Amino acid sequence: MKFYLTCFLCFCFTIVFSQDKTHTSYFDLNYFKGNIALHNDDILHLIQGHPEGFIFSWNKKTFGFSEWEQRYNYPDYGVSFAYQNLKNEVLGNNYSIYAHYNFYFFNRNLMMRVGQGLALTTNPYDKVENFRNNAFGSKVMSSTYVMLNYKKERLFDRFGLQAGFSLIHYSNANVKAPNTSINSITYNIGLTYNLDDVEPEYQQTLEEHDRKFTEPIKYNLVFRTGINESDIVGSGQFAFYTLSAYADKRINRKSTLQVGADFFFSNFLKEYIHYRSVSFPEENVSGDEDYKRVSLIAGHELFVNKTSLLTQFGYYIYYPFDFEGRTFVRVGLKRYFVKKWFGALTLKSHAFKAEAVEFGIGVRL
Repeated sequence: MKFYLTCFLCFCFTIVFSQDKTHTSYFDLNYFKGNIALHNDDILHLIQGHPEGFIFSWNKKTFGFSEWEQRYNYPDYGVSFAYQNLKNEVLGNNYSIYAHYNFYFFNRNLMMRVGQGLALTTNPYDKVENFRNNAFGSKVMSSTYVMLNYKKERLFDRFGLQAGFSLIHYSNANVKAPNTSINSITYNIGLTYNLDDVEPEYQQTLEEHDRKFTEPIKYNLVFRTGINESDIVGSGQFAFYTLSAYADKRINRKSTLQVGADFFFSNFLKEYIHYRSVSFPEENVSGDEDYKRVSLIAGHELFVNKTSLLTQFGYYIYYPFDFEGRTFVRVGLKRYFVKKWFGALTLKSHAFKAEAVEFGIGVRL
């Protein structure tokens, strides 16, 4: 019996480890140091030292065994953990976790990484204990980082080097006021360590006409929601609801163009209108202005496997109350669960001023 069990285990082991390897992985550890960018005069008192920290990442390398990997020049994807000391007792320290993609250019010597995730700050705003921190109104925030590095792997056995620049952004997207946010512009230097001795060859199996792919016009319906607060600290968090309807046209494997409309039901704006009418009578706000808004949108969707990057520009055509201007931008990620249904996580902002993080679900017909 033991003999047969041993044979079975050896067979399973052989099956698992004799398969053609389609991916490898590596770690990288980067130290960074830089400055907080002055994007808003309200954070001038928060800029003191030179923030520093580290980013530790696990990366999975692709070699083109899926067609999308070839279309994007064999990117990596993985997860990152970051620690940042903002060199200011008011701001404290931030800890972040991200999902990221690495894209390569110039014979894979130049790497651009884009990461999106959540951050935890140790010292958020408090009206009694920490009223000077007008950057972080909540303990949990969203965070984005972009890294541009010159990179060389396997310079010393499995070790390699990379160096370049990074931009790290923290914001709670007005989930809770205050929220002036912090952007750090840094330089970084790091080590890479490959976990595998041997890597497969890069596949080149795409046909000549791959880029000529098109689809008929599709129609999208999306419901988005979340909570947010106006810039008035303590004015309260309110739910919002957004209905979106737009048509899209797939012009190739990567890109889709969009045009449509949004319908906004923003309860925080209803409260804000009342506040302005009571607190600033010289502005001639009656308090009866409609808090609803309607916009036209035009956008682009960039497909990366089952995930896509959404970018939309909007202009309010129904705009009864002036709030941050008539134009806005929406950026974020979509994930297709099946062929028609998708989830979305997007940020809506007016110029550099965020209004809301939107959680959405939709269908593409």
